[in-house]
Amino acid sequence: MPIRWNPARVSEAADMIEEYVKQAAEPLEQARIVAKEARKIANLPLYVDQHIVSVLSEIERVTGGEHSFGNHEHYEGSIKRSIARLRDSLPKEALEVVKTREREQPSLLI
Repeated sequence: MPIRWNPARVSEAADMIEEYVKQAAEPLEQARIVAKEARKIANLPLYVDQHIVSVLSEIERVTGGEHSFGNHEHYEGSIKRSIARLRDSLPKEALEVVKTREREQPSLLI
């Protein structure tokens, strides 16, 4: 049964979302670096360090990071995982049909 919505539009939206996320990645990385350095402040009380660790955890939850145990393996952040799930949810066959149809239709705008 054909779908009634346009998966190509959703795919384009995912591309745009991903581009904005890439633009936000560098400032978040800078925030992560500052937070890591803040943990090195001399005589930092444990309760303050715990709040800094909380900030670090939130940044890494969203952007990704490295597992601190064992092999320090990298993991993707929640935003990238969510975008990947969005892309995976698109019906591949229908997406190809729509893209093929759009390529074959002559454009009225020249």
